[in-house]
Amino acid sequence: MTRAASEGTLRSGPGTALRSWSRSPETGSLDPAAENGAQHRSGLAASVPWARRRVLLLNATFEPLTALPMRRAIVLLVCGKAEIVHGDPTGMVLHSARSNVLVPSVIKLSSYVRVPYRGQAPLTRAGLMHRDRYRCVYCGARAETIDHVVPRSRGGAHSWQNCVASCAKCNHRKADKLLTELGWRLCTTPSAPRGMHWRLLADVPDADPLWRPYLGAPAA
Repeated sequence: MTRAASEGTLRSGPGTALRSWSRSPETGSLDPAAENGAQHRSGLAASVPWARRRVLLLNATFEPLTALPMRRAIVLLVCGKAEIVHGDPTGMVLHSARSNVLVPSVIKLSSYVRVPYRGQAPLTRAGLMHRDRYRCVYCGARAETIDHVVPRSRGGAHSWQNCVASCAKCNHRKADKLLTELGWRLCTTPSAPRGMHWRLLADVPDADPLWRPYLGAPAA
């Protein structure tokens, strides 16, 4: 089966080319717009092409390990080193001359691998927003920015313990003031998150909603 090179390919080995496209459920014809629509419905950023999206890799014990590039995930599946736990919500399928592979969202290793100890997760915007459930810690509105509880201009550190999610309105109102100067207080004390999945979240700002059962609830 041949297609124009502009459609892109994924290669799992010498002489093996996997090509992907979206099919309209009504006509079966090629429908690139269907993928973007499905991405919106699944909560993924429609601006991220499917070939650049990430796939959650689980250990054989369903412990989250990392987020793989789509290409690497397909190679693991084709080589029999992993199996699909959840397919992509778009229902896309990769085709080659000899096989078809469902585009995955979550895959699991066929054999258990020992995971070395991991230190504290690095502070990132994605990780902090997940920790605070994408809510402003001051008013509870949808968080849009990150605020330093003790402003950096007044000696505050850029750390898990001093950074919180905030809406733009509260961030602007707080400016470089201390909470005591405004009469504000935090309902919870910011702290570094715990759990092996946090390092993973720190690097993936647009995690697929299908990952949530394996990543656990946000915890401080």
